[in-house]
Amino acid sequence: MPTSPAADLQTLPLRASTPPAWAGQALAADRLALLNDHAHLEKKAASNALELLHRWPDPVPPENWVKAMTTVARDEVEHLALVTRLISRRGGRLTKNHRNPYANALRELVRLGQGIVELMDRLMVSALIEARSCERFALLAEACSDDRELRKLYGNLWASEHGHYRIFIDLAEQVVSAKVVKGRWSQMLDAEAEIIRSQSPGPRMHSWPA
Repeated sequence: MPTSPAADLQTLPLRASTPPAWAGQALAADRLALLNDHAHLEKKAASNALELLHRWPDPVPPENWVKAMTTVARDEVEHLALVTRLISRRGGRLTKNHRNPYANALRELVRLGQGIVELMDRLMVSALIEARSCERFALLAEACSDDRELRKLYGNLWASEHGHYRIFIDLAEQVVSAKVVKGRWSQMLDAEAEIIRSQSPGPRMHSWPA
């Protein structure tokens, strides 16, 4: 594992690197709004892992399926608790409603109603979100020189979530051949690069700089 967030950027499979200016712009725009967006992403990631827990192929789940999904769900809930506590300490509150155009666009890539193919795509969308979020944690940790609390938060989250995306890819390879996974993963990475570049700027984890 890389020993710093900056080193981590070289290990991710993403095909559109986020410009370093993104972190400064997102932090300058509204730190509480950025934390609120982040909290909703952690909540959704936990819910997604629990949903996938019940989507294993019949008749029995692949080896380690339940363990992997419960581990991810537990980690995301713990991160949600960390972020919401920080929001509260800073005088904010978690909003009830939340929109994520980036994640919504990625879900459009899922080929619904196609059994194992749909499951593979869902796992890959989860992997893409994890990989992109890990990149963003690394950039935010580097940019928070004026805020030790946020720097620690993002640095710890990078360390915790580094490699999370591989969990979903490894599970995909347990339900579909590695060759098929490799080909679809390449397509999804290309699509994600276009989707992330099309996002508007703002204090969101998956925005794009102005």
